[in-house]
Amino acid sequence: MFKLEPRPQASKFWGIGSPLLALIITVIIGIAIFMLMGKDPVKGLLVFFWEPIKSGYALSELAVKATPLLLIALGLAVCFRSNVWNIGAEGQFVLGAVTAGGVALLADKTTGPWIIPLILIAGVLGGMLWAGIVALLRDRFNASEILVSLMLVYVAELVLSYMVYGPWKDPNGFNFPQSKNFEKVTQIPKLFDGTRMNVGLLIALFGVVGMWIFMFRTYGGFQLQVGGLAPAAAKYAGFSSRRALWTALLVSGGMAGLAGALEVAGPIGQLTPYVPAGYGFAAIIVAFVGRLNPIGIVFSAILMSMFYIGGELAQSRLGLPKSLTGVFQGLLLFTLLACDTLIAYRIKFSKSAGGK
Repeated sequence: MFKLEPRPQASKFWGIGSPLLALIITVIIGIAIFMLMGKDPVKGLLVFFWEPIKSGYALSELAVKATPLLLIALGLAVCFRSNVWNIGAEGQFVLGAVTAGGVALLADKTTGPWIIPLILIAGVLGGMLWAGIVALLRDRFNASEILVSLMLVYVAELVLSYMVYGPWKDPNGFNFPQSKNFEKVTQIPKLFDGTRMNVGLLIALFGVVGMWIFMFRTYGGFQLQVGGLAPAAAKYAGFSSRRALWTALLVSGGMAGLAGALEVAGPIGQLTPYVPAGYGFAAIIVAFVGRLNPIGIVFSAILMSMFYIGGELAQSRLGLPKSLTGVFQGLLLFTLLACDTLIAYRIKFSKSAGGK
């Protein structure tokens, strides 16, 4: 028999090293999965961990995948540090894509580059609107933000489907459920010719710096963190829990909406039912693997992007299902949770009653 006993003090070293240990365990389990499926584990690991970084073009594709994950995870980190559980960033990402796409569809041959900032602002506002619904229901009716934000994901997907099957459907699209291709002037400027990497990456990196300053060097960020760590102390100090709720959700929703805008006005270039790519859910793992720290989130976003690209390559080169991406993401999360549990608790064995 055994039980978990709280440790007197958590290890600072393993508090930082736990994500790396979780990754190593995930890789070991991944090797076993490849072997059970009759695939060469060396080739499998190369597909996931070498192919995404082996060339300049591969790195550019890695950056394309990492950008939305990084932006969404930064916003989620603000929520989670504030003890606000926004699980519906995927819906805020989709709504941001819809509102940004609506502005992009207004462009014509005479439109100037000034429309790009409007597209991005529309995406931010769309994400904030969707997160604002969660904040309103939590604030006024004490509804669970976990359930509300999650259910709104499916509503956002239905809104997207309605638009691409209905009013925004391309009349020259051979009846496919998609909008027309956005005008070239609406496309997010690329950083390098011959790649899909665009200035969204720079926006995300500026977001890292801005979020770090906000969370660790401003009074507002301090209020949010105190409210998350010690609600009673925050109340005693006069910090507004209501303001913290609205700030956290609006920041998170705005970041997710911005990611959606950059995605549809960048790599995708139109609205389709396939805009939801699971980035909002994967970003939850990114945030926790990055220890809710903007710098750590950069590295975890890169790692999660490798899983996305590796899953696509495993499907085409090794004949494995694309869902293997989700398997690796889930393994990483569960192994991290297991490692974190053992940081806070130790296993204590005891004799069973029958052994006395």
